Amino acid sequence: MPLPERDGIPPSRVYVPPGPWESLLDFLVERFPRLTRDFLEGRLLAGDIVDDDGQPQRPDSPCRPRSWLWYYREVPDEVPVPFDLPVLYQDERLVVADKPHFMATTPSGPYLRHTALVRLRSTLGLTTLSPIHRLDRETAGVLVFCADPRYRGRYQALFQAREVGKEYEAVVKPSADAQFPLVYQSRLEEMEGRFLMHEVQGEPNSETRIELLQHLDDGLAQLRLLPLTGRKHQLRAHLSALGMPILNDGFYPPVPLEEAELRAHDDFSRPLQLLARAIEFRDPVDGRMRRFESERSLCMVTAAEGCT
Repeated sequence: MPLPERDGIPPSRVYVPPGPWESLLDFLVERFPRLTRDFLEGRLLAGDIVDDDGQPQRPDSPCRPRSWLWYYREVPDEVPVPFDLPVLYQDERLVVADKPHFMATTPSGPYLRHTALVRLRSTLGLTTLSPIHRLDRETAGVLVFCADPRYRGRYQALFQAREVGKEYEAVVKPSADAQFPLVYQSRLEEMEGRFLMHEVQGEPNSETRIELLQHLDDGLAQLRLLPLTGRKHQLRAHLSALGMPILNDGFYPPVPLEEAELRAHDDFSRPLQLLARAIEFRDPVDGRMRRFESERSLCMVTAAEGCT
């Protein structure tokens, strides 16, 4: 890797395949259609894009097929996430953080510096840190990272084998006929051309146990959610299908694409009322039981004090 990590951000790379491009700039313009030619030319003139030997490239540099280009990804209009990211636990193998709402787990799309991974790598000085699992950007709570790459696979295998106990809390307006506790199963698949999930016919591939914790004001209720499987957006999709979507969920039940794009702008005063309360597993390295609990509260549960 010709470029070192910078401010907790590892370099990105792009492969140059065989093609008709005479110059490197021509290739980059076609490869990154959302970026302007002037912007890409500026990055090349600044020496921000290098080859495998670490040599800065120029706009008129020849396009060498079957090679790699390295660079630091930039998100110039990234919106800061104005919430803290406390560390609940840290040792030589694990780092456990209490992720706030609106913060992505890892860099993706318009999220880079204000992500849990980049912020922790920078503040803790741990360039090898990597997430063992993921939380939705809109979901707050317990997020576990591995600090030692030698053990990453062993911890990730726990999630793949469903040997991790996960406990969530949510605030909903329960349907009139809801009877708790209940176990809900369905088959979830990703909607074509969308990041959302929806239910389809077929053998169930997702299962959630739902328990009532307490009734709240205004006809709301606080629920405990115990996912027995780990499908994408499972809790949000299941509660929506039951007619009691999570409070402040702007995407479930699924909305038309045009409306979803309008809702993509964050309203920090209306976080999704979903919290990853706790995670528990037997450590594959030393065999002891591990349990980590969030210190956050949902807004509607502590309405007088607001979110914490």
